[in-house]
Amino acid sequence: MSESVGRPYPAPVGRTARRLEWQHLPPELRAVVEGHLGTPVAQAVSQTAGFTPGFASVLVGEDGSRHFVKAASVRAQRVFADSYREEARKLAALPDGVPAPRLRWGHGLDGDRDWVVLGIEHVEGRAPSRPWTRDDLDASLAMLATTARVLTPPPADLALDTFAAELAGWPAHWDYARAAFVLPHGEEAAALAARYTEVVGGSTVVHTDVRDDNILLRPDGTALLCDWNWPVVGAAWLDSLLLLIGPRGDGLDVEAVLADHPTFAGVDPEAVDVVLALVAGYFLKTGDDPVPSSSPYIREHQRWQADVVWDWLCERRGWATGDEAGQEP
Repeated sequence: MSESVGRPYPAPVGRTARRLEWQHLPPELRAVVEGHLGTPVAQAVSQTAGFTPGFASVLVGEDGSRHFVKAASVRAQRVFADSYREEARKLAALPDGVPAPRLRWGHGLDGDRDWVVLGIEHVEGRAPSRPWTRDDLDASLAMLATTARVLTPPPADLALDTFAAELAGWPAHWDYARAAFVLPHGEEAAALAARYTEVVGGSTVVHTDVRDDNILLRPDGTALLCDWNWPVVGAAWLDSLLLLIGPRGDGLDVEAVLADHPTFAGVDPEAVDVVLALVAGYFLKTGDDPVPSSSPYIREHQRWQADVVWDWLCERRGWATGDEAGQEP
């Protein structure tokens, strides 16, 4: 795909989440939050990007201070409450030098409360532009290079699974994809994906969820990486490759990045194809799952990524066009 060609992104950028608002939190919980902030809340600005329903707002205190707070109900949103607990544990273990907002305080992290609440450092910044620009991509890649350098080897306190172990079920998604869609070269793609353990090994913390809504670009041009829910240990180039999916779909020439960026120096092109095949199978399967009421745009997002990755893989392998990826047999 050339630099001028992209796939229109189907979801409303920055407005994909259906979240709890400040007024939805119980009064006693709002009082707990204000106690941690040291000021009554004068304004709450919900962060509507992403695909989860938990509370995530910038809270502005009466004293003018700003705070980023996330919260989820243990009873009504247990999966997300558990995820926030894990995020708190991982944020607390990140060493100095990792470009990420810091955990300031937590509530309910020991499992003895009805809500899990995280108070995270507020950072003035913006998400990368959509469609992606090369400047925003370069800043994000520089941030990932720093992250990989600082997090090699992983801090002992993180106690993470490997990329290979965490994604052990992903090759099987090709069983569904080949049955559900007309996919020229689907057999070859499945065979590539099955080899993923050969190429993803390493000793670097891999975030695994790098995309525009998890990146903050500060006014000085530097970037931070947010939402540390799912890190694993693997190859240092994996996050940067996964980041390229969005820019590729928006029409940037990511093959030039693969050829020129230091992060990918020495990476076997076959290894890139193996990972793209693995990811394509995952998005083809999950994009066809039922739409959850708590995240109305998640399947559109996943189907778009499936099409982008499949087209990219087909181009790299010299296969027939991947436009058939969205068609049922």
